[in-house]
Amino acid sequence: MSNTQEDDKKPIDQEQEAHVILKVKSQDGDEVLFKNKKSTPLRKLMYVYCDRRGLNLDAFAFIFDKYEFRRIRGTETPDELDMEDGDVIYACHSQGGGLQADQRQWSYMVFDHNRL
Repeated sequence: MSNTQEDDKKPIDQEQEAHVILKVKSQDGDEVLFKNKKSTPLRKLMYVYCDRRGLNLDAFAFIFDKYEFRRIRGTETPDELDMEDGDVIYACHSQGGGLQADQRQWSYMVFDHNRL
């Protein structure tokens, strides 16, 4: 290789190109491994997981518990969440239902709980 060709090559930023291997675990115990760049938003992992299993992305919550259990937003990256190789992301069905604030107020007005 000539000296000019070596000069043309720019060093690759190791931090930017670093990968992390993450494990997505479902409620039924199935585990799927993903190799993801630390700078890639996790929405890609979430979409691929649901697509492979034939599931609706909107029906799932992805939970990470490095320091506390919290729902992962699709815009977050493994680097932002301080993820390391082997970390587990839990895929859970989203809980739906319940009453909205204005509906709760209405239900208290209609049902007199003191009579029960």
